[in-house]
Amino acid sequence: MGGKFRLRTLCGFIRQTVGGSVNYCWAKKEQYRPMKGTFSGGCLCGYVRYEHAGDPGGANYCHCPDCRRTTGSAFSIAVCARVDALRIVSGHVKAYTKIADSGNEITREFCPECGSPLFTRSPVHPESVYIKAGSLDDPALVKPICQIWTEMAVPWARIDERLTTYPKGRLTAAKKKSQ
Repeated sequence: MGGKFRLRTLCGFIRQTVGGSVNYCWAKKEQYRPMKGTFSGGCLCGYVRYEHAGDPGGANYCHCPDCRRTTGSAFSIAVCARVDALRIVSGHVKAYTKIADSGNEITREFCPECGSPLFTRSPVHPESVYIKAGSLDDPALVKPICQIWTEMAVPWARIDERLTTYPKGRLTAAKKKSQ
């Protein structure tokens, strides 16, 4: 196979989509070489692949109940990135929108095949997309800068306490300072 990456299928399932493009489902990535100056990632099954032009921004740990539920873990780790630099190169995402603990609308995007969480978006930050750190091909790119909603953190999982900490979200802290 040509293109940007070569896939070895686990069960041989390849799905043809509208427009003639081929999407690989239940596939395992053998090799992926993103274009120079980008970082890349994807879901567990290989159906969704993305690239982002430029370096990732700072990452944060979030301890809110919604993030715990969507990751199935004690917290979520997300990398802030420019929405205009993100490009889905294969597959598509499914989205779920709700009101978060902050009171703001938040949209979580995930693979419709395997359910892997990939992106989070908020109309409060329309220029940004928060990419789930676990979906990056090179997780060494992740540079945590803070943790949020620490008042909701579980007692059995602790993060480096030298990071800047917000008991609630960063926006909640910013609102209190401006009042």
